[in-house]
Amino acid sequence: MPTPDVLWNTPVHVRLQNGTEKSFESIHDTLDFLENEWPKAHGAYHDAAVVSCRNALRRQTPPAVSKELFLAACLEAGLAVRGGSRRPSGQRLTSTAHRHF
Repeated sequence: MPTPDVLWNTPVHVRLQNGTEKSFESIHDTLDFLENEWPKAHGAYHDAAVVSCRNALRRQTPPAVSKELFLAACLEAGLAVRGGSRRPSGQRLTSTAHRHF
């Protein structure tokens, strides 16, 4: 039986090294990218994001934690990101990170 997907509250947009932009709206899509399309050697945030996404699909980790780890993994790999979560005050935690598109 397949695991039901979990959607992000807001999508994350990642600019890949070849210049194309990819959007992520769910944990399944994010996990597939982390496991099968990751552009660089795996770092600590990448590994943590993979584990966190798997746990979020099993409802063992809050989706927001997985999303933040995914954003950190993208930054660790030098990928530009926009979108992300909001702090309780409504301020963006990562509106655009690394560099502007």
